[in-house]
Amino acid sequence: MSDNRPALGVGLVGYAFMGRVHSQAWRSVGAFFDLPLAPSMTVLAGRSQQAATTAAAQLGWAAVETDWKNLINRDDVDIVDICTPGDSHAEIAVAALAAGKHVIVEKPLANTVAEAEAMAAAAAEASARGVRSMVAFNYRRVPAVALARQLVEQGRLGTIRHVRAQYLQDWITDPAFPLVWRLQKDKAGSGALGDIGAHIIDTAQYITGDLLTGVSAITETFIKQRPLAEASAGLAAGTAEGTGEVTVDDAALFIGRFAGGALASFEA
Repeated sequence: MSDNRPALGVGLVGYAFMGRVHSQAWRSVGAFFDLPLAPSMTVLAGRSQQAATTAAAQLGWAAVETDWKNLINRDDVDIVDICTPGDSHAEIAVAALAAGKHVIVEKPLANTVAEAEAMAAAAAEASARGVRSMVAFNYRRVPAVALARQLVEQGRLGTIRHVRAQYLQDWITDPAFPLVWRLQKDKAGSGALGDIGAHIIDTAQYITGDLLTGVSAITETFIKQRPLAEASAGLAAGTAEGTGEVTVDDAALFIGRFAGGALASFEA
């Protein structure tokens, strides 16, 4: 790899679980792909100066901002990578696109249809100016998924008539797992449906090259109360109590129909 490649200044908003994953990706992408640009881990944004500074040092970011608006306005940032809870995706993405920054935003794209439509409109307008944007559906790059798409494109599977998709996880089946933001509708938008169901919906559409045109669904919240995050820490120390209401789904099942006529079933 030549060291005289033009730099691509990256600004990351959010540094928790997905922020750490994206940081590792930015650090290592050059070892796997022959890139025309050299990614530069320019700046990390987080609300807490101390926490963001610590994360930046651990993850390899050169600078810190405590306001994502400052990150967007920096001349040394070319692409904004959004790894925040869903309730802030739309505001950050629309502002970044308007500022001429390329955007990658974690899934699910938005918490409401209105937010998603506003983001799509902003992305379309920015695209006309040469500004690119995408949702981080990383499973599209799994070799088996890429091969499956190729098999469908080549017609080697014949007419696609039935699609079945499952994404099952057990990491929050413990009722003692705390009430984190992912379990609160005002922050996450939805639970299993948006968090992992979004992946199998996108993967199914990506592999088939077709779009879902209608669905019939059911969701359920099995664990309706969980320890508050602060109380959970206190309980571990034997000092506090308290629970809060879970406002998202633990499970989602639905059937659907693709534009090409295929029937589908999904479980998350």
